[in-house]
Amino acid sequence: MLRTYHQFTQVELAKRLGISNSYLSELEKGDKTPGLDLLEKYSELFKMPVSSILLFSENIDDGRKPGTKLRVAAADKILRLLEWLEERDSLERAA
Repeated sequence: MLRTYHQFTQVELAKRLGISNSYLSELEKGDKTPGLDLLEKYSELFKMPVSSILLFSENIDDGRKPGTKLRVAAADKILRLLEWLEERDSLERAA
């Protein structure tokens, strides 16, 4: 979600994080779990605390696979929140 919001391709983000594109793909699919060192790189790159990244990355299911509608709705709300925060920060910097 962070990658998409910041309009990075997988190749661009993998390069900035110093990992392979295939490893990033596995992370995004949920097949692999990033270590703390990689989370810290995400934190620096996206200027977000590791705790916030962990909060957004938590599964929204409770052992059951959520439907596509739920995933899309949750992602949409989070993206709108990020856009609002970015707009608020821009206004504060301009003031």
